[in-house]
Amino acid sequence: MCEASVSAFRELLGGGAPLAASTMVPCGWFPAAAALCRDHPEVDMGVHLTLTSEWDAYRWAPISTRDPASGLIDAEGCFPRAVAPVVRSAELGAVRGELAAQIERALAAGIDVTHLDCHMAVLFNDRFLPLYAELGRRYGLPLFNARWDGRLLESIGVQSESAGPAPGFPAFARAWMSPLDRPDEDAFERTRRAIRKLPPGLSYLIFHPACDGPELRAIAADHRARVADFEVLRSGKLASWLAEEGVTPLCFRRLREAMRSA
Repeated sequence: MCEASVSAFRELLGGGAPLAASTMVPCGWFPAAAALCRDHPEVDMGVHLTLTSEWDAYRWAPISTRDPASGLIDAEGCFPRAVAPVVRSAELGAVRGELAAQIERALAAGIDVTHLDCHMAVLFNDRFLPLYAELGRRYGLPLFNARWDGRLLESIGVQSESAGPAPGFPAFARAWMSPLDRPDEDAFERTRRAIRKLPPGLSYLIFHPACDGPELRAIAADHRARVADFEVLRSGKLASWLAEEGVTPLCFRRLREAMRSA
């Protein structure tokens, strides 16, 4: 998303635990993320398909259209801040074109794209989920693919009983996100408790690691929690503990190759 997250991922490379990241192509620091991938072609880098721009001081816009009739542009010329207006009003053809343009730009920038996921769960609804699956099939890429509870979708303004998983793709039994609003709690202990509760099978753990600094503090009100995520991943304790517990960390590259060979 920003310099702080690009720098954090660069520092975490080679830290012992396989890590998959995803890049927000419309954001200003995308060229730096692409350069990192060209320097490290072995990394797992997906495209974080983006249709919203939620911050006050740092915003981004579609790369495929400037037409307000698309439903993808707000009064400031950026993506809407919230999910609900996009799901309610965006023109499906414009959404399809924008998402494909983001993938194509990532590929053209030299990224060996390993997977697709999405920003603010914007594609996990009845209107957009078929487009998400369509893009996965077109490019032969696994998805962040899990069932979202209808109550969670309603909390972000999307009216849907449930959405996902998309058929025909590896599905995650459980998705867990490191809480962005509890920076004072020990991040390693919180993560360890969460992993112990996971069911057998594929699970998906989401972190938002970022390096501390004036840029991150200006962008994100939850900057302290993002720095806490970075510290727990950088410490090496998590990778060591996973090995002791017999948990196998996977990245999307292995899922992509298994899916393409099936």
